[in-house]
Amino acid sequence: MENMVNFETLFGGIYKGKKVLLTGHTGFKGSWLALWLEKMGAEVYGYALKNEDLNHLDLLSLNITQKIDDLRNLKALQNYFHEVQPDIVFHLAAQALVRASYNDPIDTFSSNVMGTLHVFEACRKTPSVKAIVNVTSDKCYENKEWQWGYRENEPMGGYDPYSASKGCAELLTSSYRNSYFNTDYFGVKHQVLLASGRAGNVIGGGDWAADRLIPDIVRATANHEAVKIRNPRATRPWQHVLEPLSGYLTLGWKLLEQDVATAEGWNFGPDLSSNLPVEDIIRLSVNQWDAISIEYSKDPNDHHEANLLMLDCSKATKQLKWKAVWGIEKTMEKTIGWYHDYYINSKVNSISDLESYVSEAKHAKIVWAQ
Repeated sequence: MENMVNFETLFGGIYKGKKVLLTGHTGFKGSWLALWLEKMGAEVYGYALKNEDLNHLDLLSLNITQKIDDLRNLKALQNYFHEVQPDIVFHLAAQALVRASYNDPIDTFSSNVMGTLHVFEACRKTPSVKAIVNVTSDKCYENKEWQWGYRENEPMGGYDPYSASKGCAELLTSSYRNSYFNTDYFGVKHQVLLASGRAGNVIGGGDWAADRLIPDIVRATANHEAVKIRNPRATRPWQHVLEPLSGYLTLGWKLLEQDVATAEGWNFGPDLSSNLPVEDIIRLSVNQWDAISIEYSKDPNDHHEANLLMLDCSKATKQLKWKAVWGIEKTMEKTIGWYHDYYINSKVNSISDLESYVSEAKHAKIVWAQ
């Protein structure tokens, strides 16, 4: 099937031969993005901490150059930027877990705010950089748990330290865009375009992070244990990891073409039918892997987590011509199927899932796939 997909023509062929620096390449989203970029013929450079868990990146055997270090090490980061001289930067590195942020708020804020600041400073001082895509989260919004999706012009907020850190990262993005990038700064015209991408609950094969629903389910099932579910009615916008990545890559495409109008914040989420409570995701998971066993266990001492959060993605749909490819049924089939094949058959389906996704996007005549 691989020969049927011409990756190098995707996104107008913009990534072939480009130097792409990817922070957080050892993480869940980052590893999938590194795979996609390599398939499109980009020169991929990674900067991240070592992932101590099972690592999707290690299963892919990619031909990328990487530096294992901390974003808070500004000198090392700037030296790496100077060495690589990237054309575009995708910033994904972060402390990405809500419960972990309660346990260590200092690490969360220093990683997600100061780390982002360091990336922007390294970009500002590297003449080769033409575009930056900063990946934040749907949790950057002030969540009032209302029944409609948040739009890009809604106020930033954050109840827990993780959400607040992402709201801060968005404010930082706006500050650097206005102060340094795409503006006259002390008489110097900067050509760097900076956009941010905000996505919902992202699932897919290769995620083993603690305190995430799908990794918790498959990890327990592989160990012949029941998974403990804390909040079955919590509702989230579930989407396969490839969906927001196609949005980030679309942003990068437009920024590299100097489309100034895209240097803004953007939501990338599923359609409303994929905004489902946890108990529905569990049901769909069991349909794919009947060995899954569930135990409901609510701890009254658990930290606060939002019950309802949705995104309004009409801006991306209208202006970028972006839309989700897979509905929730296909998303769950691909996600649980990936883990089932990994644990039962020692098989990694990442490349075939990517090929399937691109093929279906092309069939649906989505702009980036033509």
